[in-house]
Amino acid sequence: MKLGLGLDIYNKASLHLPIEAIHCAEDCGYHSVWSAEAYGIDALSPLAYLAAKTQRIKLGTAVVQVSARTPAATAMHAMTIDALAGGGRTIIGLGVSGPQIVEGWYGRPWGSPHHWLRDYVAIMRKIIERTNPLEHDGKQIQLPYIGPDATGEGKPLKSILHPTEGIQIWIASGAPMNTALAAEVSDGWLPMGYGIEGWDIHRPNLEKGFEHRVADAVPREDFQIFTNLTVEITDDVEAAINRRKPITAMYVGGMGSEENNYHRDAMARRGFPDEAEYIQKKWLAGDKAGAIKAVPDAYIDQGGLFGSTERIRERYPYIVPKGATGHIIRSADLETISLVADIVNNHSGLT
Repeated sequence: MKLGLGLDIYNKASLHLPIEAIHCAEDCGYHSVWSAEAYGIDALSPLAYLAAKTQRIKLGTAVVQVSARTPAATAMHAMTIDALAGGGRTIIGLGVSGPQIVEGWYGRPWGSPHHWLRDYVAIMRKIIERTNPLEHDGKQIQLPYIGPDATGEGKPLKSILHPTEGIQIWIASGAPMNTALAAEVSDGWLPMGYGIEGWDIHRPNLEKGFEHRVADAVPREDFQIFTNLTVEITDDVEAAINRRKPITAMYVGGMGSEENNYHRDAMARRGFPDEAEYIQKKWLAGDKAGAIKAVPDAYIDQGGLFGSTERIRERYPYIVPKGATGHIIRSADLETISLVADIVNNHSGLT
């Protein structure tokens, strides 16, 4: 089992990177450290900074939003960060976000999320592999550009920078088509709402993608599935659960439209469909307090480890989801980071 350290920086009014915690994770044998972005702090700049502050730990995004940049721009970020980091340390996790952010913040059409991701990964692969000048005729993206206002002078190009080896591309998803796409074209999957029953729910879609796996992705046996795991050492389990309800309610209720909300759908897949619908209804009606109150304790508790170190150790074997190859832990607490490394190492071995 691998461990990743997730940085809770993207929902903040100011930026602070917990360098001491990141160094602790690296010293404890964590596989990776993960940034994220919303409509504020971007996910890539922190990784460039961390490339200079770390030695071995891999640098990942969970996630960068595909509407925020062209695939060429994201590939350039990946190659630059990996060069700064010494090579083979960069993981670009891609996600589609939602129509509110895509059209309201980035000013891009929502289009087909599935085809955005398919074209995006294919173009990034072509740039990083640097075999031929860049051309792509996809359903969502065409290069050179031939759409409205095109001059007709676009030229296929190769990257000037020769990329280092080992840059990986992962996909974040929860819906069936993009989950199958992750298994088909990416090196790893960041599932939304996986839960303890996640393998049984998502395996058919993953197998569908594996049947058509592309040659330029890592071998199937090296495909990674990293799930989120919340851990807090505390004497008050109820308070720890309640502290996570506001952010859960915001995502389930407000991160998306009434028609398109992947976080609502993820809660439903984990066995809480009625609660997810009710939370969104309350949130969209302006009753944020009611939405927060409606978040089930069981939903929070099944995705985390809360309590004394003894309780956390005892509960860990019962919350490990089948099929997962890694956990992303979101904590800046040094004791928590070390504790999880010790638990995982004793349970299954830390890789």
